[in-house]
Amino acid sequence: MAKEPTIPTAAEREEAAARRKAAEEEALLREVDEAVRQGDLQSFADNYGKQTVAAIVLLLAAFGGFLFWQNQQDGAREVDSETLVGALDQVNAGNLQTGFDQLETLAGEDKGAASANAQMLRAGIASQEGRTDEAVAAFAELADNEKAPAELRDLARIREVAAGFDTMDPADVVAKLKPLAAPGNPFFGSAGELVAMAYLEQGNNDEAGALFAQIAKEESTPESLKSRARQMASLLGVDAIEDVDALLEEQGVTEGDTPAAQGGE
Repeated sequence: MAKEPTIPTAAEREEAAARRKAAEEEALLREVDEAVRQGDLQSFADNYGKQTVAAIVLLLAAFGGFLFWQNQQDGAREVDSETLVGALDQVNAGNLQTGFDQLETLAGEDKGAASANAQMLRAGIASQEGRTDEAVAAFAELADNEKAPAELRDLARIREVAAGFDTMDPADVVAKLKPLAAPGNPFFGSAGELVAMAYLEQGNNDEAGALFAQIAKEESTPESLKSRARQMASLLGVDAIEDVDALLEEQGVTEGDTPAAQGGE
């Protein structure tokens, strides 16, 4: 005879709810370092800001090369293509200065996307070599160049702010990037994160929390960026989790992994 299903008692249902809550909390706490657990929001924001800027600079460093391939469809640009590819090969080999020098002539010419990509790469190399002022100026020049492709100009603006974030007035960060920090914009995540950090610097925690939550909920946002934005939104008292079960699954947390499930405490 088949065994009849057991109906959970009120105490069992309460225990299951407690385990679920513990799992949710653990999923978030796993992403937050010790300083955050101790409530040192300012210290975390300072460290997080530097890490964010560094991450954005590094993650976007290769994007100019991708945009180059996207724009290089004309066979007549073969020589320019070879120049850019040769410079990228030098950069990938660790010969940054050689790549920088190879791009000088093309960057100084008026050849549309090819020259714009050369300028982007030279600015990126300057940034990686620690020549921050030079990099910021080069990114700004490209961002203001109306002859350059719009996507490259937007990317250059983000990289300009990312490279110079530590020395910029937060109000200037917001002014430069707010047009890009809107859901639906291809650069919403990267621009929005920098704007939210600027809001924190200004003491506008409510605006920062709301923007972090938007970034975390945007479908097109990369998972690593979603995770950081979710952390910050949570710290600022904003719920950025739309699907708790999906988050727990993403974090690899099961009921058996929680302290409550491992001993009923």
